[in-house]
Parts: sequence; structure tokens; C-alpha cells
Amino acid sequence: MHLLLIGHGYLGQALSHRFRQAGWLATTVSLTGGDASHACDVADAQAVAALAAKFAPDFIIHCAASGRGGADAYQRVYVNGCRHLLEAFPGVPLLFTSSSSVYAQTDGSVVTEMSPTLPDRDTGMLLLQAEQFVLKSGGIVVRLSGIYGPGRSVILRKFLTGEAVMEDNGGRFLNQIHRDDAVSAIHQLAGSASGHRGEVYNLSDATPLTQRACYLHLCALFQRPLPPSAARDPNRKRGWTHKQVSSAKLQASGWLPQFPSFLDAVPAITPTLEL
Repeated sequence: MHLLLIGHGYLGQALSHRFRQAGWLATTVSLTGGDASHACDVADAQAVAALAAKFAPDFIIHCAASGRGGADAYQRVYVNGCRHLLEAFPGVPLLFTSSSSVYAQTDGSVVTEMSPTLPDRDTGMLLLQAEQFVLKSGGIVVRLSGIYGPGRSVILRKFLTGEAVMEDNGGRFLNQIHRDDAVSAIHQLAGSASGHRGEVYNLSDATPLTQRACYLHLCALFQRPLPPSAARDPNRKRGWTHKQVSSAKLQASGWLPQFPSFLDAVPAITPTLEL
């Protein structure tokens, strides 16, 4: 089986390693190349067409990052990128890694794939637009919660450096997914793609935590004081939300996270962080 992997950053590198270990041929693509990847700007239709002239994959994963850009970057990388890939590789299943930020709930409710998606940011609306292209073509959409893992955890790093702040006294829910659990779920979906085409899956761990519960655990583990509380930040890039992202649908398909909770991974992640 031949995988065409668009995006070779933090998640993409782990994906290519996992698929190759499983016997797949993995062709990796990034904006500038490097790390044995092919350089291609998926926002450029001609560049994607040239890619299609070279490779005939069985499966495509689009997990390229927006480079922390705003709406213009989302339009180029996600909306235009997905459209160009679907046009250049007709009939090839495409898995698009979207974000749970498309759910804008602020009441702490549990959100499933059937919950309303009404993001209050242009970036969220553009993700939904890209999702529609993918779903109409029979592709797969995976909505990821915040990714953490070896060398990467905003929550843990801020706590250890004293930068952490609890919003509204810590009642807001945190939704996360370990990088390795994200990789295992995507690999599973790719291996049985015919049974998942046209489907949306939330990819989050099994234990949404409030900020307060998370920080109380970290305080006990590291013998540090509880972070101060402050008002919510309504200007967050992806909008201020308060929700519990459910991955029950994905778990029902046979996937189970190795790290059901962020707290399960803290001891292993801590020594890998650059503080």
C-alpha cells in the first residue's frame, strides 16, 4: 500500500514512521521539502498536478499545518489544498485532519460528531468548508483535540514555568490527544478505509479534564502551588469554548487510547520538555 502524506511536522513524522513500520510505502510531502520529503505547495493547483504525475497512492493523509497563520493561511492550506488534492487524485481516499475547534459550545456539554458546528472564528468556518469537500468525495474527516506528546505540551510547560493561569477559576474543560494515540487511530482508519469513507470522527482522549482538576493533580505531583485564576480570554485564536469532546464513535470502531487521560502521560513527557 502506498501512502501520500501531506505535511511532515510533529504529527506527520510520527505517522510516516508508523506506516512504514507497518509495511506501507510512505511518500512524504512538505511545503519546503527536507527530511527526504518532496516540496509541494498544496495551495498551488499546478504543483499538486505535478505531484499526481509522479505518484499513484492508495491513500492520502492531509495533516499539513497552517504555519500559525490566520484565515488566509487556512484558505490556502486547508480549503484550496483539499480541493486540489481531490481534483488531482480522483477516487483516492483522503483523510483530512481537522480540529475540534469547529465545535463552539460554551456550556460544558458533551459534543459528538452529531453536535452542531457553529465556530465563531473564520478559521473554524474554513475548516468546515474543507471538511465538506473531503466528505462529498467519500473521504474521512478526523477532528483532533489539542495534540501533546514527547517534547510538546503547552499545558505542562506553562505549569512548570509558572506561566499557567486558570480561566474562570478553572472550570473550563481541556480536551487533548497524545500524538501516539492520534497516530494509532489514523493508522487504523487508513487500514480499513472502505468502511469509514464519508465519516467524521472526533479524535480525543477518553477523559476531558477541567483546568482545576488538571492543575490540582500537577500540584500534587510536582509539589507546586495552584496557578492563579483570571478572567476568560475572549480573543483566543480559535475562540473560547467549554465542552467535552467525545471520541466514543472512534472507540466503538475498535480504537482505544494508550493514554486515556493527559495525566497518564505526564511522567513520561516531563523529561522531554525544553523549559
